[in-house]
Amino acid sequence: MFNAPLPPSSLSAVQHPLAVYGWDEGWEAEFASYAAQGLVPGRVVRVDRGQCDVATPDGVVRGDTAFVVPHDPMKVVCTGDWVAVDPEGGDPRYARTILPRRTAFVRSTSSKRSEGQVLASNIDHIIIRVSLAVELDLGRIERFLALAMSSSSGEALLRTSADSWESGAQPLVVLTKADLVPDVTGLSYLVQDVETTAPGVQVLPVSSTSGEGVEVLKTIVADGTSVLLGTSGAGKSTLANALLGEDAMEVQATRDIDGKGRHTTTTRNLFVLPAGGVLIDTPGLRGVGLWDAATGVNQVFSEIDDLAEQCRFHDCAHEAEPGCAVLAAIEDGALPERRLESYRKLMRENQRIVAKTDARLRAEIRRDWKMKGAEGRAAMAAKRGRLR
Repeated sequence: MFNAPLPPSSLSAVQHPLAVYGWDEGWEAEFASYAAQGLVPGRVVRVDRGQCDVATPDGVVRGDTAFVVPHDPMKVVCTGDWVAVDPEGGDPRYARTILPRRTAFVRSTSSKRSEGQVLASNIDHIIIRVSLAVELDLGRIERFLALAMSSSSGEALLRTSADSWESGAQPLVVLTKADLVPDVTGLSYLVQDVETTAPGVQVLPVSSTSGEGVEVLKTIVADGTSVLLGTSGAGKSTLANALLGEDAMEVQATRDIDGKGRHTTTTRNLFVLPAGGVLIDTPGLRGVGLWDAATGVNQVFSEIDDLAEQCRFHDCAHEAEPGCAVLAAIEDGALPERRLESYRKLMRENQRIVAKTDARLRAEIRRDWKMKGAEGRAAMAAKRGRLR
């Protein structure tokens, strides 16, 4: 007797046609009410000009985003989202709603309206790609990590051990073009520099040319969804092609003047990896604005937080206070001054971003400025009085 195939809704999560895209029992439970309405589950693999490509049990379909582009930019559909789509036969087929995101990588937009922009959602690994073809920019790595360590669905990540995170996406720094550093000792020093900048984060040297580290990286990303981040024209597509095992992304030659490539990726695309897992390749980021990343900053600079607990005053600003353990660590060489300056810069930037949307915090900042101004004027008056 011939047995007809079971419909996708009756298959187990492992057997589901979308399992290769990350479908699991949790998503199945989230989607149950929409399945009852006759809608079809799908994962967004690309968003472009009011339309989105959605991987469904029947294959990739073109969906209309009219219902998933609200006024709040944080709730606009993006690559990596799971959505409920009209069944086959609809024209157009609308993406009706977005399932609640488990994680999201968010940065501040370049606009003056203080808005967040979701670059990728439902991610398990954030791969920060750094090229060894140019001098390491440790400050930029710290900035990427601060955002990565704050990437969750509205909740801060909590570090439970040196290399474990309680929730959200796992950050990973990949040093590409490792073949350009033939000296093993020199390469180990570069890795150590980044490890010091990224406490508790795995740092992996990789070469798409020689194959060094590629298999290790494939093993890491085979579990879950990974997003590939990096600066503009830095060659992320080359690494994406190495993981995909084919030239799926266009790659252009690097410039001799600065070792950078041209900006080729213009949209965020989701690919199924042959060894398992999925990869989201993103356009290069010319700017990486923080977005509510205070927790991430504190985790990136965890040694400063640890030292601050030893300061004489609990509200020590680590500027000139007596008994400051942070300044003492700089004095004896245990803490690089560059780290403290970078920490201050990122914390100030994040405070400005948050203050734009928090009236109470804006008022507190103004009071703090006025207080410090009054203290400065009083100190100058006292000094003039002593000099008379």
